[in-house]
Amino acid sequence: MAPINPSRGLAALALAAAAASTVIVAPAQAYTGAASADAVRYAWIGSCPKKDYTVPCGDWTLTMRSGKTIKLTDAQVHPKNAEGKVDKESTALFAVSGDGRFVNYFKDGKLVIRDVNSGEVRPLPGKAATLPKGLGMVDVDTVISPDGSILVVDYYDSAEKLPTLVTNLKTGKVVTLPTSNSVQSFSPDGEHLLTSRFTDDNTTEFAVFDAEGKQTSSQVVPQIVSNNSPIALADDGNTVAVVVTGGSNKPRLRTYDLAADTVSEAVALGTPKNETAQRLFWDPAGTLTLWTSRESGDEKTIAAVQRTVNAETGATRKLDSFRVKSATWTWWLPGE
Repeated sequence: MAPINPSRGLAALALAAAAASTVIVAPAQAYTGAASADAVRYAWIGSCPKKDYTVPCGDWTLTMRSGKTIKLTDAQVHPKNAEGKVDKESTALFAVSGDGRFVNYFKDGKLVIRDVNSGEVRPLPGKAATLPKGLGMVDVDTVISPDGSILVVDYYDSAEKLPTLVTNLKTGKVVTLPTSNSVQSFSPDGEHLLTSRFTDDNTTEFAVFDAEGKQTSSQVVPQIVSNNSPIALADDGNTVAVVVTGGSNKPRLRTYDLAADTVSEAVALGTPKNETAQRLFWDPAGTLTLWTSRESGDEKTIAAVQRTVNAETGATRKLDSFRVKSATWTWWLPGE
């Protein structure tokens, strides 16, 4: 069995070069270095052989932009099901904020948030820290806002009755979203959440909620928006960017005005033919950041590239690129 790629798009890519230094972070031994501009480049976990396949092994590890490597020995590696049985062939939840300053994971059965610079670890507010009765660790997913201030907890209960929780990590307030709505994107400031749901008419409705859980807009969107990805929500809580890839495999960028229900003309994206769009984010200045993956001939991801994108022209500028570490079982980028 090959390593399973996460469902949240491109998982973070491991570098081929070894990190400059390693910090081991034990449960009762938080890293307490002075706060700095350092941030997570990617989070990953190793791979070990078992019979004729591989399984996740070792600690969750952060490779920082400074080159430092931090092993999180308090982060749960293998998930437990609702009966408490451990699945040693898969990994428990892990998430990284878009700015790379916060990570979210299970510690001693509770969901926690860690400030990677100060080392402070604290449980999520209120009921968001613990799993509802009858759910295992694989029945929950989380996503953190770009600035690490808001964290969304989404449950996969068979009855589909549990609402999504929106937790404010600064105030401790927890609000809910309708259980039928799945969060697709945050605005850069974390103040707006783009969600989607399937309607009874077999169409897709986008709805935007503010950080207090109040719906601010909604629209049944055209198929060119709903059937393509990745997508990103701007700070105005209205403009959605989407990468469209047709049969020609030539990616184009369009923007969608949610209030007016209009789609812009397509502009060609300045990316090489051998790269596939994976993740898309707006920044507060109105520039897009695009992550693409590069695959080998056997369709294994071997590299990823980060670029800025001009939303009006499609012109790109490379910011960073990574080689995939072959011994990695799974990995996460900031924002995943």
